Amino acid sequence: MASGKMVREVEIKSDGDVFHEIFRYKPHHISTMSPGNIQGVDLHEGDWGTVGSIIFWNYTHDGKKKTAKDIIEAIDEEKKLVRFKIVEGDLMQLYKTFIITVYVDTKLGGNNLVTWTFEYEKLSGDVEEPNSLMDFCIVLTKDIEAHHLK
Repeated sequence: MASGKMVREVEIKSDGDVFHEIFRYKPHHISTMSPGNIQGVDLHEGDWGTVGSIIFWNYTHDGKKKTAKDIIEAIDEEKKLVRFKIVEGDLMQLYKTFIITVYVDTKLGGNNLVTWTFEYEKLSGDVEEPNSLMDFCIVLTKDIEAHHLK
């Protein structure tokens, strides 16, 4: 089946370390920063911020309520990187594998660059590229940024 990779970068003016900490240690706080997109994030196994922990997301994408269960596959504190592998939920109806990586490049004295990477394998050729999900992640990024610039 068709596999693909999608990468998008977005600049944020808020603190890059704080942004990374949210995705590593405090994803359950995102629902207060972007309530229209993320309705809840629960820890199902392990500890927040550790490789191997399992996180369950309730989110609204394209006007539909959806769920995702993922495992934190990798954390790189130096690169401010967290990699999530989706193991259950709506995306698994379209994709055999779906991995989301988010990392922050903290530039000295300037803005920070958040990079989202999707790596995926579609279940069939009819499955669209995950553009709207990438847009969703960019909106989420902007919501988190706006929350921290208040």
